[in-house]
Amino acid sequence: MTNPEPNAAEILARILDTAQPGSLLCCGTTALQVARLWCDQKPDTHLQLLDTTDPNAELPPDSVKDLALVTDTLEHLPFDEGALLLGQLRNYGTHQIAVLVGETPGWAFTDFIGLGFRRHAEIETDQGRRTLYTYNLDTYNHKRAWNNPDNWANPEMWGKAWW
Repeated sequence: MTNPEPNAAEILARILDTAQPGSLLCCGTTALQVARLWCDQKPDTHLQLLDTTDPNAELPPDSVKDLALVTDTLEHLPFDEGALLLGQLRNYGTHQIAVLVGETPGWAFTDFIGLGFRRHAEIETDQGRRTLYTYNLDTYNHKRAWNNPDNWANPEMWGKAWW
């Protein structure tokens, strides 16, 4: 007997379990449900909530967060506001971001890739198909073999001159 595919809440719970965040930012119904369950088990977790109707009002966050969960939000925001939300979360140092978004004509795969996200999973829910995109600051920009003093035109200037 095979296990049924995990639902959205289970996938977000796995992300929380893997990330083990000490600080958490969430926006959206599903994100809030999962975050509250996490905080019940880990009461020392700092939780910040964003309003889904105007999430940018509370940004930038008061501190760098370990993980941000965004669900049930981008589908209801104009593209510019949604891009601003994700950009601020990413640019203000949130270490990891998980975004669960339903099919919406305003957002395409390339929009998330352009913001540095990776498509993590596609989930069938009662509300239709949803896609999970993730961003991890630690793995976003991989090390390149050529980007070091050994392959630099003037190795003695490595780290000294910026232009």
